[in-house]
Amino acid sequence: MILRTIFVFSSLTFFAGLAYAQNGGKAEPQRIRFAAGHTETTLSGKLSNGQEMEFIFDARQGQTVTIKNAGSSLFDFRVFSDEADFETEFESSPTLTFQTPKTGDYNFFVRKKMVRSPRTARFSVSLFIK
Repeated sequence: MILRTIFVFSSLTFFAGLAYAQNGGKAEPQRIRFAAGHTETTLSGKLSNGQEMEFIFDARQGQTVTIKNAGSSLFDFRVFSDEADFETEFESSPTLTFQTPKTGDYNFFVRKKMVRSPRTARFSVSLFIK
């Protein structure tokens, strides 16, 4: 009887752990796509203090990327590419412009700054690639 109770309890604990892990993984980055003939898109979302949202875009070597952050007092952003050995720090400036060193994918993170108020806010960031 005791062995049966231990077995049932162990099984429940194991399956509860599996169910919890299903929702705890890191989300895939959201692929940024430009409308045909356009070189600009606006990204938006809602984040709480310390939360990040991850995007990914592709660019060719030598293209000029400009990022405009309308909410620079509440949000910062970061761009990096392992393929191109390229990385920025988290930027709080309203505008960042750079040239891509290599063709490939670039990760783009938007992060909500830790502030007393508001704890949650909506962001709007424009991305231009020419």
